[in-house]
Amino acid sequence: MRLTEPTLHADRLLVLLRQIVGTPHVLVAPHATAPYSKGYRFGSGKVRAVIRPRTLVEFWRVAELCVAADQIMIVQAANTGLTGGSTPDGNNYDRPVILINTRRLRGMHLLGGGKQVICLPGTTLHKLETSLARHGREPHSVIGSSCIGASVLGGISNNSGGALVQRGPAYTEMALFGRVTAEGRLELVNRLGIKLDDDPIKALTRLESGAFTADEIEWTSAKGHDNRYVDHVRDVEADTPARYNQDKSRWFDASGCAGKLIVFAVRVDSFPAEKNSQVFYIGTNSTAALESLRRHLLTAYDEVPIAGEYMHRDAFRIAEAYGRDTVALIRYAGTRAIPRLFAAKAWLDDFFSGMSFLPENLTDRLMQKIGRFLPNQIPEKMRVFEQRFEHHLMLRVSATLAPKIRAHLENPATRSDGGQEETGWFACTEDEGKRAFLHRFAAAGAALRYRSVLGRKAGDIVALDIALRRNDTQWFEKLPEALEARIEHKLYYGHFLCHVMHQDYVLKPGESAEAVEHEMLKLLDARGARYPAEHNLGHLYEAGNEILAHYRDLDPCNCLNPGIGRSTRKRDWKAELI
Repeated sequence: MRLTEPTLHADRLLVLLRQIVGTPHVLVAPHATAPYSKGYRFGSGKVRAVIRPRTLVEFWRVAELCVAADQIMIVQAANTGLTGGSTPDGNNYDRPVILINTRRLRGMHLLGGGKQVICLPGTTLHKLETSLARHGREPHSVIGSSCIGASVLGGISNNSGGALVQRGPAYTEMALFGRVTAEGRLELVNRLGIKLDDDPIKALTRLESGAFTADEIEWTSAKGHDNRYVDHVRDVEADTPARYNQDKSRWFDASGCAGKLIVFAVRVDSFPAEKNSQVFYIGTNSTAALESLRRHLLTAYDEVPIAGEYMHRDAFRIAEAYGRDTVALIRYAGTRAIPRLFAAKAWLDDFFSGMSFLPENLTDRLMQKIGRFLPNQIPEKMRVFEQRFEHHLMLRVSATLAPKIRAHLENPATRSDGGQEETGWFACTEDEGKRAFLHRFAAAGAALRYRSVLGRKAGDIVALDIALRRNDTQWFEKLPEALEARIEHKLYYGHFLCHVMHQDYVLKPGESAEAVEHEMLKLLDARGARYPAEHNLGHLYEAGNEILAHYRDLDPCNCLNPGIGRSTRKRDWKAELI
């Protein structure tokens, strides 16, 4: 029997939850739940409680209790808040919301000398990267293009992409997850390739402790990454994108579930670490020249580059002005300290928000002022290129491929577009290459910092995550004059070889973000683009019928992350224009 609201009073529910995870890890006060119920970039709403389980068994028992009590569950790891997919969307849910944060559920088990890894819900990409480094291997993704502290399971759940061309979107066919049946019962499904007990408590206990033998590990044909992607991205004449969130070929249990399953563990492949890779920094004023180079890089050699990151001159300048402290922080403190510092920032933001005599976004303003006193983080060669060229490409290749790329770039035919547009390049030192990619990383948060510092003097932000067709030669956007007039700054950056673009628009004060986004999406639809490319649909993008049907199959009771793929902006923009 389901213990619905009349049967299980709210206070009684909280008592039972405290018995499972301990009182300090059941958060109910608004100031305590705010860092979890409000996304870094987008999304917020009220929750009945935030629960922080310490073990997989606690996680299971919390989920079991919430299902019995007919509570909505939102499972969250890093809370990057890019599209609001791991936070509540307002306060209009038909049932109370319990948010389960899994960051305390850290742990991993290396299999086959590190060739594969079992990751628990709170395992971060950074922790996985450092653990694998001792074995000369790397994970699917390294430092992200949009956030630091992201979890492995979050990437799998959202088919997240990344900068590494050879590895494609995050994907696995091996997972251990909980599913709520149409009868309202929580069941444990084991497709992890590890022989575990039928009893959920015993199975989860054994998995977490690593109490399984080599004989209980199944080495089957199930995939631990998308091994088809390299061939897929090489097809530069295809009229579909290389990767995007609603691509049904990459939905498999936990992969692409978007929080509609309760994922306890995933099993993923790792990769041999690249040694002595080379970064080339390329600048041009010709979009055609850059597209020609992209096609050459993807089709001319036995291997494809490791990464090819794009940044427009305007994004370069905004990132330098409003991301200098971010680059310096990572250079000097390392990535390990960043998640804790960002968590501290979120706590301080919430603490200061109640003090009306202080300016808004105080921590951003303080960090911006500190950044002004820091030395310039951009190598001198890059600063020269910023003056000369509109378009910038950071290309990382293997030591084997580097001589071939150098020879191609040295070819006079490569350095011009029909004799009209010059293209320049230089080979980076190790330090220059590192700083170039960190600068590109800083561009992802620059628009948000810009708006936070300027406050009401700046307009709203429209942030789009776009997958262009693989054969799209006119990849650089040209907006109608009427739409252009509503925008203060356009920041273009992305994973160029995959034709994935992140486009941030800082609007002029008073302009409607909802209305501008609606016009933008119409233009993208006409170009055959898909969106989002590598982020969760969240509550910023409208889901198609196929993925909504997929969500219903995964969660027939609609008790896990309801409303995902229903855009708040799409619902409201017409009313705002009336």
